[in-house]
Amino acid sequence: MAAGEELFDSILLADEKYRGEGFREGFQRGTRRGLQGGRRHGAAHGSRLSSEVSFYHGFAITWICLLDHGSDVKSRKRLKALEALLGLTRGYPLNDPQSVNLQNNTEKLRAKFRQVCSMLNVPTDFKEYVHTTEGTTF
Repeated sequence: MAAGEELFDSILLADEKYRGEGFREGFQRGTRRGLQGGRRHGAAHGSRLSSEVSFYHGFAITWICLLDHGSDVKSRKRLKALEALLGLTRGYPLNDPQSVNLQNNTEKLRAKFRQVCSMLNVPTDFKEYVHTTEGTTF
């Protein structure tokens, strides 16, 4: 090969070489940023979900203590529903965020909470009473 052809080939190969290096570097940076963003999103979502489950747990325990001395039929039904809500919070898979039943368990928990609130004749919207801190980190 002539020197001119080698120079031309090196120019063509340089373009291809730098394009490939740029792609690999960009892909690595994007992967790192994606993982970081995913972790932040997961931590924030997990924090909100665990706060919600903790709220239901505390709600059930408080009402069980308040209704513990009632012996009429209505109080017994309320206690049974509260104990079912408490059982759902205790059986919630907080330690397994990849559980297949996580969404189903969340829906059951929220439905049971609404049922209990209806039985107790209390509102189901506690947004004014529950304050969450934005930017919670672990």
